Amino acid sequence: MKEALLWESIENGAVVCGLCHHRCRINKGNTGVCSVRKNENGSLYTYAYGRVIAEQADPIEKKPLYHFLPQSYSFSVAAAGCNFKCGFCQNWSISQVSELRKNRDWGKKATPEQIVESALELGCKSISFTYTEPAIFFEYCLDTAKTAKQKGLKTIFVSNGYMTPEALRMIRPFLDACNIDLKSFRNDYYRKLCGASLKPVLESLRLIRELGIWLEVTTLIITDENDSGEELRDIAAFIANDLGKDVPWHVSRFFPQYKFAGRTASETASVEKAVRIGREAGLSFVYAGNVDLAHDTVCPVCHKTVMARRGYRTDILGLESGRCKSCGAGISGVFG
Repeated sequence: MKEALLWESIENGAVVCGLCHHRCRINKGNTGVCSVRKNENGSLYTYAYGRVIAEQADPIEKKPLYHFLPQSYSFSVAAAGCNFKCGFCQNWSISQVSELRKNRDWGKKATPEQIVESALELGCKSISFTYTEPAIFFEYCLDTAKTAKQKGLKTIFVSNGYMTPEALRMIRPFLDACNIDLKSFRNDYYRKLCGASLKPVLESLRLIRELGIWLEVTTLIITDENDSGEELRDIAAFIANDLGKDVPWHVSRFFPQYKFAGRTASETASVEKAVRIGREAGLSFVYAGNVDLAHDTVCPVCHKTVMARRGYRTDILGLESGRCKSCGAGISGVFG
């Protein structure tokens, strides 16, 4: 274990964790919601430091990030644990650490320096903290990101957006991009399906944008949960008005798994509806995931295709120095 960051002592040896918006009050011998941060004799420690539960080089488009170093690979790493309890999680076997604690499988040991070296050896241009919730292994992310910066690598969070402003501001000098899940625009959804709240996610999204971290947003469309036209319009309007019309929105089709294994997959038509609603709201870049439509990046001014995609492959057709070759309009992103 390693002593955690962002906590404070309170009465009777308890502590309050300031890493995510749960702000867990943790008594001696107990853990927080994430199950990886424990109060040991009045001090908070993390189990999630220096242990990698998953790692591989991914196309950056898999994160998904479509406007951040396209055509590159990102070395993707995860530690065990999550502060959400989503019954539809595709990575539940490593994110729901309570299941793992039965056999103490915390992954293999790896220092931040070893992670960076692996990324460089594989020719990656960035390191992504992904698959599980990176805020839960924040100390590990921070040390790795600092080392990555020294070696010229970019760093990425693929996150549920529940980290506190303190955490975001602390890692800001070493964090280049985020893809944040905006799972719903209804607090009842977050409370019922994730064990969390909506408002802190919206606050994090605004702060990420304010801090100048490149941002893309993802929403998984689940039938009868968040697929109504009204809710999709609310999400699209929030992105357009609070974050910016140039923030890419990825809308993905749900497939049954974990506790939602008995559900039916969402219809392609639901994703098509979300794409249409996003465009009607004025969003410049709306992309469909898990379906064969709306993958290409089109110039919002002249409507020429500047980047074409098939699967995780990107072909740069009409983009040069971040501008459309046809009309010269700027295309938002980090193109390197």
